[in-house]
Amino acid sequence: MSYEIKLDIFEGPLDLLLYLIKKNEIDIYNIPIATITDQYLKYMEILKSIDLDLAGEYLVLASTLAHIKSRMLLPELQPYEDEKETEEDPRAELVWQLLQYQTYKEAAARLNNLSLLERDVFKRGSPIDTASSLAEETPTEIDVFELIKAFQKIISRMDKSEAMAIDAEKITLADRINDIMERLTRQKNLNFAELLENRKNRKEIVYTFLAVLELMKMRIIKAYQVGSFGIIRIFLAVES
Repeated sequence: MSYEIKLDIFEGPLDLLLYLIKKNEIDIYNIPIATITDQYLKYMEILKSIDLDLAGEYLVLASTLAHIKSRMLLPELQPYEDEKETEEDPRAELVWQLLQYQTYKEAAARLNNLSLLERDVFKRGSPIDTASSLAEETPTEIDVFELIKAFQKIISRMDKSEAMAIDAEKITLADRINDIMERLTRQKNLNFAELLENRKNRKEIVYTFLAVLELMKMRIIKAYQVGSFGIIRIFLAVES
């Protein structure tokens, strides 16, 4: 049985690129294209491995990065002495697009916080308070990209035959979302790894993971992690 999943869980390829730049603490005006291109392509492979149907814009940016990378690897030609103009940096247009996107994203975030302030105000028993009781170190909120990395590690640890098994049971994204919400209402928080590892087959694992991403996108849930390799726990964004 084969299946494809189309789900708009990311804000676009530039969002992924900005995440990689921030993660690597890179100067946006001086992007090491070879490193960023390799990391971008690795993320695309992860998305493909969980049967996400990538939008064409992700592939276009991948081609753009590869083209810029090839241009950057070309030996630099020495200009003639009377030449005043130098060749434009092949990264210039991409940097401009990133700066424009970052500006709009930050503006949208400010507007969103103004109109939906109460949604991010935690009451007694908030995720941060609850998670702090589970470990001495203060947990930090993680985004969908970090969750994708955690998902890949979980899949790689599982028995291959178990992870690839597909049964005839009908599974829908709505079912997985409802199941997660019901469990969060009862338990207050869920261990991300256990949530996936308790699934019976690959299809159920993928749909559960996509349900988590969709709920994060809608800002209904949030994910927190203690340290770089600590347990990831899922909480309702606002206490019910």
